[in-house]
Amino acid sequence: MGVFSRTGTTNVTQQEGLPVTNNNGSSSSLPKRKWSNWIPIFVTLVVILEIAFLGRLDIAKNAAMLDSIVDIFQKPLPSSGVDFFGGADDKGIEKIESGPVLDGETCEVWLEREDSAVFSRDFEKDPIMVSGADKEWQTCSVGCKFGYDPDKKPDAAFGMPHEAATATVLRSMESAQYYSENNIAQARRSGYQIVMTTSLSSDVPVGYFSWAEYDIMAPVQPKTESALAAAFISNCGARNFRLQALEGLEKENVKIDSYGGCHRNHDGRVDKVETLKRYKFSLAFENSNEEDYVTEKFFQSLVAVPVVVGAPNIQDFAPSPNSILHIRDLKDVKSVAKKMKYLAENPDAYNQTIRWKYEGPSDSFKALVDMAAVHSSCRLCIHLATMIREKEEMSPDFQKRPCKCTRGSKTVYHLYVRERGRFQMESIFLRSGNLTLKALESSILKKFQSLKHVPIWKQERPASIRGGDKLKIYRIHPVGLTQRQALYTFKFKGDADLRSHIESKPCAKFEVIFV
Repeated sequence: MGVFSRTGTTNVTQQEGLPVTNNNGSSSSLPKRKWSNWIPIFVTLVVILEIAFLGRLDIAKNAAMLDSIVDIFQKPLPSSGVDFFGGADDKGIEKIESGPVLDGETCEVWLEREDSAVFSRDFEKDPIMVSGADKEWQTCSVGCKFGYDPDKKPDAAFGMPHEAATATVLRSMESAQYYSENNIAQARRSGYQIVMTTSLSSDVPVGYFSWAEYDIMAPVQPKTESALAAAFISNCGARNFRLQALEGLEKENVKIDSYGGCHRNHDGRVDKVETLKRYKFSLAFENSNEEDYVTEKFFQSLVAVPVVVGAPNIQDFAPSPNSILHIRDLKDVKSVAKKMKYLAENPDAYNQTIRWKYEGPSDSFKALVDMAAVHSSCRLCIHLATMIREKEEMSPDFQKRPCKCTRGSKTVYHLYVRERGRFQMESIFLRSGNLTLKALESSILKKFQSLKHVPIWKQERPASIRGGDKLKIYRIHPVGLTQRQALYTFKFKGDADLRSHIESKPCAKFEVIFV
């Protein structure tokens, strides 16, 4: 079964002199604490001070006895289930929020027990079911099946329409400029609950990026061709200006070998990637200029220096700053042509653009491409399972979880965290006096290092950029954000923002991206 089982009960501290309702509905009153109750403690303190003053106890014995007095102050009073902290409030008594902590038990141990609850569905025994495909993902971090089962109602299904309680899924890797239903807002209006497109703002992005498929970190080969760039463009009816850009570069005396169906001047029966490796530049011209629509054309072109027509945010996909040239509109053609010729004539400057091949790409590029280490179908199952759990957590039983433990003036907050691409959550704890971004990162690293955690992308990346065993955090973000938010736009606005988030979100859940 899932984590979370609430086994404890909540004791509420009764203030002095107020009625207490018993289980049978009758009422009684707690007697007020008399001054005589504190006489033994007061006498003990006086005796210790007198003995210490007379020098009849050595320092070590005095310290031991003082420690005993401190213990008296810190132990819960068994009759009321509260902790005693002198000066905690006007009566010297502080409630333990959400229930009693057993003698000698830390808040962390208590929260682990009290915040657990049994979910109604175990995804290992009853996996997420998606109809409309026939692949079962054995390596997914949550039970995940695709296909048809006449005896089971699916959790989701591709296409429209479907019976109630079955989420409808749109999945496409085509541009919304050609297929308007792929626009997220349009898909929502059409009734799709889950959208899977190349957009990083979709529920489950399905990008073209992959470490292995395009051999991104392959060593640079000698540039043996006399032409500056190669082009493979076959759709001559594209709705953007890519053909005009190609013609514009040629007018600026940039020599281009064209292997595609458009402006062909070379035999196209060649291996594309092996051919591109021989050129200094590759024209990665997409058929539409749409945010996040970055296809294999770009990732294949990384064997050279990419010259891009396409996504307006293509720099988000660059392996390092200044590693690509971008023609945003036709007026950029002249300046890009000038830059290409300069780089071609200056080896040192050209080598700076491909330096990432030797030193490794940026962390942002790693974080982007690492997403593909978990297949989009598995990520769909994780998304569905997370939605199901979050809905169940809105029930009254789950709302009873304390999520924090207050002892005196100190509060311990119970938080949950998982690596992106995983489903199960791990517990971490932060104290009220240290609700900082630095403390959150430190707690996450400590937790995952104690688990000897291996990042999910470890076997997917080329060996040259896998790094050692030390974990490095790229982003920490609340569960539920889109990948665009997680990678590029979300950031806590300092420690105060984090504190506000934790205090307003009981048992707050986070996702971490390791690089």
